[in-house]
Amino acid sequence: MSRLYLVAFLIFGSSFVFGQNNLPKYLDFAKKQYEKGDYYYALMYYEKALNIDSNTVDILWNYAETLRAYKDYRNAELYYDKVYAKESGKLYPASLLNLGLMQKQNGKYDLAIETFKLAKKKYYKNKKGYLYQKSKRELASTIWATSAILDTEIGDFDRLPETVNTVNSEFGHGIFNDELIFSSLRADSINSGEEVYSPEYSTSIYRSRKNDVSFESSERIKSLFMEELSTGNGTFSLDGSRYYFSLCSEENFQYRCKIMVAQFRNGDWYALDSLGSIINEPGSNTTMPCIANLAGQETLIFASDREDSKGGLDLFYSAIRNGNQYRKVRALKSANSLDNDVTPWWDEQQQRLYFSSSWHDGFGGYDVYYLEYSGRFGKPINAGQPMNSPANDLYYFNDADTSYVSSNRLGVMFSKNPTCCSDIFSLKPPKIIIPPTPEETLADLNKRLPVTLYFHNDVPNPRSRDTTSRVNYMDSYDDYTAMIGTYQKEYSKGLTGVKSNEAEEDIEDFFIQYVDKGVLDLELFRTLLMKELERGAKINITVKGFASPLAKTDYNVNLTKRRIASLVNYMTEYDNGVFTPYLNGTAENGGKVVFSQVPFGEYTANQLTSDNPNDVQNSVYSRAAAIERKIEIQSVSYLESDTEFALVTVKPVIDVGTVKHGEIITGTFEISNDSEREVDFKSIRIPCDCISSELPKTKLAPGEKMKIQMDIDTEHLMDFFVKSIYVGIEGSDEELRLYISGTVVE
Repeated sequence: MSRLYLVAFLIFGSSFVFGQNNLPKYLDFAKKQYEKGDYYYALMYYEKALNIDSNTVDILWNYAETLRAYKDYRNAELYYDKVYAKESGKLYPASLLNLGLMQKQNGKYDLAIETFKLAKKKYYKNKKGYLYQKSKRELASTIWATSAILDTEIGDFDRLPETVNTVNSEFGHGIFNDELIFSSLRADSINSGEEVYSPEYSTSIYRSRKNDVSFESSERIKSLFMEELSTGNGTFSLDGSRYYFSLCSEENFQYRCKIMVAQFRNGDWYALDSLGSIINEPGSNTTMPCIANLAGQETLIFASDREDSKGGLDLFYSAIRNGNQYRKVRALKSANSLDNDVTPWWDEQQQRLYFSSSWHDGFGGYDVYYLEYSGRFGKPINAGQPMNSPANDLYYFNDADTSYVSSNRLGVMFSKNPTCCSDIFSLKPPKIIIPPTPEETLADLNKRLPVTLYFHNDVPNPRSRDTTSRVNYMDSYDDYTAMIGTYQKEYSKGLTGVKSNEAEEDIEDFFIQYVDKGVLDLELFRTLLMKELERGAKINITVKGFASPLAKTDYNVNLTKRRIASLVNYMTEYDNGVFTPYLNGTAENGGKVVFSQVPFGEYTANQLTSDNPNDVQNSVYSRAAAIERKIEIQSVSYLESDTEFALVTVKPVIDVGTVKHGEIITGTFEISNDSEREVDFKSIRIPCDCISSELPKTKLAPGEKMKIQMDIDTEHLMDFFVKSIYVGIEGSDEELRLYISGTVVE
C-alpha cells in the first residue's frame, strides 16, 4: 500500500485528452488509485477532473478526502469548506466535521472551535452517533489545546539525520544494544530523482547504530524481510531473547496484520513464528506489539480491531507465561476510545504506558499520551509540547535522557507534500539550563491568565451573608457540571423543534467552552505556581469576583468572597495539602502565596441580564446569566512584604437603589486597621469629579477604626452607576476600594 506517490506508466491512449467525454475515465481511475492508497496519483486525476468540472460537489468531496488521506491539511481544509458551502452537510454529513479537523490540524484552533460547535448542532439528532460524539470530543479537545499550548519549546527538538530519515516514512520503535530499530515505508527501487522503478511499496524493519553524536547509515534487517509483505513495530522481550513484530499483507488495498515472534541471539533473528489465535484473533487486524513488566509479570500489549474493540484499533494486553503461553486477552479500557488507539510503549523507569490516539485532549491529529501505572492504569495524560503538534505524532519511546517520536509535522523531509510523511524526531534536555529571571517567571504565570471559574446561582452556601466558605471549588464544579441536564431543560422550556435543540446545545457548549476550560486552566496554572513556590518565591495572586445581578449588590459582594474562598480551599486541600505550607507561611524554603480578593459584584455584570427572581429561565439558567457568575485569577506579582494589607471593612459597598437625577448621595464606610502596627494614610484616590471625600485622620493605630464619608453628585449620571474611592497606606501598593452603586432616574 503506497504512502507516497507512484510515477504513472499507464496511459489511456491517444484519445485520452481533456474534455467532458474523458471525465468519467478520470474519476474512475482516481477512485481506483485512492482505494489502492496511491493518493498522489489519485490527486493528479482528480485535478484533471476539476479542470473540466470544478462545481460538482461529488468531485470536490472526493478531492478533499484524498487531500486529507495524503495529509495535505491546508488544501483539504480549503476543499472541505467548498463542499460544505455547496451542500451544508446534506449530501456528505461528515464535511463539517472534517473541515473542523483540518482547521485543527492547521493550528487554527479558534476557527476549529466554532466549526465543532456548529457541527454539534448539525448532528444533534443522533447524539449516540460517531459524528456527534466526535464533534463534541473535538470541541473539548481543541479548547484544551488553547490552554495547553506553550509559547516556547522545552529542550532541543530535532529531526534525526538522513542516515535514518528519508523523503519516505520512518517510524521509530526503540534503541536496543546501542542500535535504533525502526520501520520505513519505501519502494524497493528508487533512483536519486525519486522515480519509482518498482511500483510496490512495503514497510521493512531497519537498524542504525547510535554513536555519541549521531546515527550511522541504516540497513534493512534481512532476517525479518519477507517478499511482498510488510514488517514493522518491533519490540524485545524483557530478557532480550525474543523479538515481537508485525507481519502485514494487503487485503482489498488495506493492511491486515498479525503479530510474529522471532528468537534473537548474537545480533541476529531466527525461528520466526506466528503467535496463536489467543492473540491473533482470526479475522482481526492485530499489530504494534509492546512488552511491559506489569507488577512483575511480563505482559504483551498490542493494538487490534478484534470483536470487543470500541472503535478502530484499541489497546489490549495479555500476561505471558514461560515465554510462549498467553493468558486471556483484556481490553485496556482507560486508553480505548471510538478512534484508533495505537503504538503502545512501556516506560519501565517511570511506570508509564505511552500510546497515541486521535480522540483524547490533543493538539491536532494523533497525539502522544501516557497512562500512569500503580497496579492499575490511570487516565490518559497528554505528553504535551513539543512532543505533540497539530500534525500526527506517534511511536513515542525514550532512551536515557532522550525521547523520540515519529511525526509528519512541518520540518520533515519530503519530495511533494510538506506534511505527507513521517520522520523520527528526538527531544533532548537543554545542554545549558539557565534559570529564568523573576520577570520571566512572572511572565510565564501571567500568560496563563485569566483563569476563570464558574458557579451555579448563589453557590457556595446559598442564602447566606457569610464572607467565607468551607466548600472546595472542585466539589462545586462537580455539582455544577452534574446540572447540565437541568440547565438544558429549564433554558429550553417553552421552545420546540430546532430552537429547543439549539438552546440545549448552547448550554452544553457553554459548559465545555467556559466551565470545563476554567478547570483546565486552573490545573495548568497550579502546576506552574508550584514550580515557583518550590524555588522559594513569594507570590501575590489577585482574584476578582463577579456575579449575575439577581441579588442586591452588597449580597453579591459577600457571595463573590465565598467563591474566592472556595478557590483558596481547593488550593489548600489539593494533593494532601501540598500548597498548605506556602499558604500559611511555614514553608522551609521561605516560599509563600497570598490571595488578594477583589469582590466586584453586580456592578461588573451585564445589566441587560435578567434580575427577575421569578424568571429563573433567564436569571438563573440562561447562558447570559451563567457567564456572569464567576471569579477570575487576573494577575500575579511578587510580594513586596510578608505583611498582610492592614485596612479592612465589613461592608465595602453601599447600594442606594433608585435616586432622582441631580440628587446628592452620601455613604459612610467604617474601616479598621487589622494589623499590629500603626499605618500612615496616603491621600484618597478619587477617579471621578462627581465624588468628594476626605480622610478624618492621617494615621490609624492597630485595631483602631474610623469612618469615611463619600458624597456623589448625580448631575451628570444616568441609569445604573457604580462609583468608587481608593484608600491606600504608605509602604504598600495595595488599596482598599469602597463603592456606592445605584440607579439614576429623571
